Amino acid sequence: MTVLTDREKEIVDYLYTAERDAREVVKVTDKYSELTIEEAYELQDRLLERRLRENKTKNVGVKLGLTSKAKQVMMGVDEAIYGYLHADMLSTEWEPINYSDLIHPKVEPEIAFLLGADLEGEDVTAEDVIKATKYVAPALEVIDSRYKDFKFTLVDVIADNCSSIKFVVGSKWISPDSINLGTIGMVMSKNGKVMQTGSSAAVLGHPAEAIAWSVKELSKRGKGLKKGDIILSGAMSEAIAFESGDSVVAQFDGLGSVSMYCK
Repeated sequence: MTVLTDREKEIVDYLYTAERDAREVVKVTDKYSELTIEEAYELQDRLLERRLRENKTKNVGVKLGLTSKAKQVMMGVDEAIYGYLHADMLSTEWEPINYSDLIHPKVEPEIAFLLGADLEGEDVTAEDVIKATKYVAPALEVIDSRYKDFKFTLVDVIADNCSSIKFVVGSKWISPDSINLGTIGMVMSKNGKVMQTGSSAAVLGHPAEAIAWSVKELSKRGKGLKKGDIILSGAMSEAIAFESGDSVVAQFDGLGSVSMYCK
C-alpha cells in the first residue's frame, strides 16, 4: 500500500467521502492553489487505490475527457485528460441508476472501445488503436463532479478522477473494421425529446486519435492500456443534466443505440 503524505491523505479523504456520501464540496484548489497537473494525477492514483480497496472493485478501463476542441477552449487548456473506470461504475441498460447515489449528474454520449491487445508506448498511432480494438459499441457516460455547482479547474477535475461515476455500454458490439469511426453521427434524447446531436469527429478529429493520445500520456507515467480494457473515447456532444424519472437514449449511425433510466 502506498504511503501518503498528510496533504495527499487529506485530499483523498475529502474526495472519496464526497463521492461516497453523494455530497458536493468546494474545489481542492481553493485551499491548495499551487497543485500542478502532475500532482493531480498522483492524487488521482491515490484516490483510485482507496476506491478500489474500499469498494472492493477492480479496474476495467479508462475514460477520456476534454477531447473536444470547444471544451478545451472553454477550460483554457490545450489537451485532453484521462481517468479510470471501475467495475462498480458499469451499469446495464435494464438496470436503473439511482439518483439518490448522485449529486448533480450529467450524461454524455461516447463510443466504447474494447481492446483485444495491450497498447503502450509513446509511438502509438490511431491505426495501432484500431488494430488493437476487438469491438466498438455505443455508450453513455454519467459524470458527477463532486465539486460545488460543477465548477472546477483542470487540476481539480483530474484529482477527482475526471468526474467519473457511472457508464452504460450498449448491447451491440461490432468490429471496428466494419464502420468508419471518424464520421459517426449521433442523436441524444431525453424523455423522447432531442437534446443534443454530435459527431465522432468532435473527439479530437477521430476517437482512435484520442485513445492514441491517452496511450502516449500514460506511457509517460509508466502505464498503458491492457487487453480487455474498455475505453470511453470522449464525448461526442455537450453533456445534459438529468433527474429521477428521466430516460436518455443515444442513437449512433451504424452502431445502434444505448439507453439509461434514472429512478
